[in-house]
Amino acid sequence: MDSIYSKLSHLEEEGIPSALCILIDSGGSTPRKSGTKMIVFSDGSIFGTIGGGKLEKLVIDEAITCIKTSQTGLFNYQLTQDAGMTCGGNTTVFIEPVLSKKRLYIFGAGHIGAFLAPIAHQLNFSVTLIDERPGIMDSIDISKINCISLPHEEAIAALTFDSNTFVCVTTHNHAHDKEIIGHIGKKNVAYLGMIGSKSKVALFSKELMEEGVLTQEDISKIDWPMGIPINCQTPQEIAISILAKLVDVRCPPKESSKK
Repeated sequence: MDSIYSKLSHLEEEGIPSALCILIDSGGSTPRKSGTKMIVFSDGSIFGTIGGGKLEKLVIDEAITCIKTSQTGLFNYQLTQDAGMTCGGNTTVFIEPVLSKKRLYIFGAGHIGAFLAPIAHQLNFSVTLIDERPGIMDSIDISKINCISLPHEEAIAALTFDSNTFVCVTTHNHAHDKEIIGHIGKKNVAYLGMIGSKSKVALFSKELMEEGVLTQEDISKIDWPMGIPINCQTPQEIAISILAKLVDVRCPPKESSKK
């Protein structure tokens, strides 16, 4: 049992999509008893077992769906009817996706980035703050935040970008903002946003498309000006608006998944 939870901890830290399946109730003759656990990965592979056979295959299929939708589920099975098993028992399985930490890359450690980084960490983002300016991050509490003091081109080349990645562009330099958006705009990320006025967004959109860097479809996926539309003025208020947007994207609406 300890190995299951050790595995879950590792999966959460590494951001590996998976789901924990627990037999929470069983009656009659069943392959395994209540409390039996199994981890299912997005490719259908497993760690542990709930007894094999068609029942396990049904649970694996449901778990893959739960991983894709980020939703928990409680599933009831009549083993003869649903799994074609002769033992005639019944079982209930609880399936919960492993909520892996999302990576948040913040380009720019100015007033907004410096305020956003620690509060994003408190909300379970794995935060990396990137800024090449000497000393800019000296006053920031970096005990649990990864700080990279490199030019943005080098940082982008060294970082991992995937569907678990959120990117916020808050640099002090308009040219840097445009270059970062151009580099990341085609990558498969969960979120890409940039601070700036509507006129700045319109100009960047026009230039990036005219230069052949991004397409209209790429542009449409960018959240800019980023954040939720609230009446905010200060850097701290803007950071809160951005964080609210990140949480909203990270946590899609849930629907009932009971069977």
